[in-house]
Amino acid sequence: MNYLRRRLSDSSFVANLPNGYMMDLQRPSGSSGSSSSTSSPASPAMERRQQQPAAPAPCPPPQPASSGTFLSSFSSVVKTAQIASAVQAKAAAHGDSSTTAAAATTAAAPAKPVVRKPKALLVIDDAHTDWAKYFRGRKLNGEYEIRVEQAEFSEINVTSTVSTGCVVDMQVTRGGTRVVRSFKPDFILIRQHAYSMTPGEDFRSLVIGLQYGSVPSINSLHSIYNFCSKPWVFSHMIKLYHDLGPEKFPLNEQTFFPNHTQMMPTLTFPVVVKMGHAHAGMGKIKVENSTDFQDITSVVALAKTYATAEPFVDSKYDIRIQKIGNNYKAYMRTSISGNWKANTGSAMLEQIAMTDRYRLWVDSCAEMFGGLDICAVKAVHGKDGKDYIIEVMDSSMPLIGEHVEEDKQLIADLVLNKMAFALLGITSPQSSNAKTQPGPQTTQPRRAQGGPRSGSASPSQSQGSPQRARSASTSPSQAFQPGPIPASSSQKQAPQLNKSQSLTNTFTETLRGNPVDDEAKAETIRSLRQSFASLFSD
Repeated sequence: MNYLRRRLSDSSFVANLPNGYMMDLQRPSGSSGSSSSTSSPASPAMERRQQQPAAPAPCPPPQPASSGTFLSSFSSVVKTAQIASAVQAKAAAHGDSSTTAAAATTAAAPAKPVVRKPKALLVIDDAHTDWAKYFRGRKLNGEYEIRVEQAEFSEINVTSTVSTGCVVDMQVTRGGTRVVRSFKPDFILIRQHAYSMTPGEDFRSLVIGLQYGSVPSINSLHSIYNFCSKPWVFSHMIKLYHDLGPEKFPLNEQTFFPNHTQMMPTLTFPVVVKMGHAHAGMGKIKVENSTDFQDITSVVALAKTYATAEPFVDSKYDIRIQKIGNNYKAYMRTSISGNWKANTGSAMLEQIAMTDRYRLWVDSCAEMFGGLDICAVKAVHGKDGKDYIIEVMDSSMPLIGEHVEEDKQLIADLVLNKMAFALLGITSPQSSNAKTQPGPQTTQPRRAQGGPRSGSASPSQSQGSPQRARSASTSPSQAFQPGPIPASSSQKQAPQLNKSQSLTNTFTETLRGNPVDDEAKAETIRSLRQSFASLFSD
């Protein structure tokens, strides 16, 4: 009996029984008795007991009672086993379906991409250059987009706190629509002077506000603030002059006057007096004698500013060496109009070979104020054959020459690298379309196609100045050796050349001639200046 109980309590055993096999065991006692009486024939003794009406009903024997109890308990065990089996099967089926559904949902639903908040780049520059196009489609580390916000110093305001950094309020007008918005810059590119003595152009307070917010920038905000005073920058150039020596770093002599009361005539004339902090040749006066010097002193008194005086250099041409990251370029600018300021009036600009001497100048100046990522050195090459360094410019320097677009792309690449390092700690160079490679690069002048000389004869206009390219192996002193115009130069001109091209070819041949006496040089230059003047007047 116990064996049957154990077997029937096993759910797997009951589940394997045919359908309806145990149904008779689940019927009531009466129906089971009648069923058994109909299905099995009764014995003769049993029939005689049933036919005795007067006989008292005897007590039920113990065996039938034990059989009914056994059958009822057997039935309950079977029912319990069947219910348990059904519950287990249903739970297993539900678990498999839920697992399958979860797996299908996981397989069907793709992983959601992580949305990165764009990094805000504030570019302080005028509206002539659209810096957004140089960063369009480019990302930091392939994850963060760059949102360019461009405005001038006069169009922004800054609010800074210790805990939250700085917030820039910008009000610009683009296409006749006034745009007003506030944002927190992640990086800054400054391409505009932060201070000028012109009324309303003192933005040093904005530089201080950005420094409060600890915003990384190119160049550094520390250097931008230091460049708000040219005599202050010149004082650091004096230190380089003493460290490197006059042969390696030929700095021009200069005298500083804190105010007009200290201005005393110098021993030698002519001199160039520079008043205060000005740009693009403004505030510079050439003084021929002591009487004119006293007159300038009164002007400085009205301006209420400091002034400097330096010996006038009778120059052949100006030299400019620029450095953008690891890229170097050198340019030479020669005045055509005869003005003693080479950046005033008509001038000829050309790219020249980058020498180790020029590289030493710009690399030494790039170490000032903690490092300058973008800078340029200006020098004058005098008629005495000597060079005189006169000025250093920071990231607000103007871009010149025929490689302006390339220089802008170089600046964009430099900004991406600095942003990746400052914001993400990544030092690897960012991918770009520019031709930038690790290590210093020098862009050498290219000779135009179509012949060794006639190809370089057609000037390209940039900032109103004609340009011509020259071989990289030619030094400035070799190129600028004027001589008489060769008699055969007119025969070298192509018949289809116009007046401008013929005149430029003649000028190119003249500069490449053999050296003669100083009088012939001066006469040649004067005649060429008159020719250019007549050309421009046409």
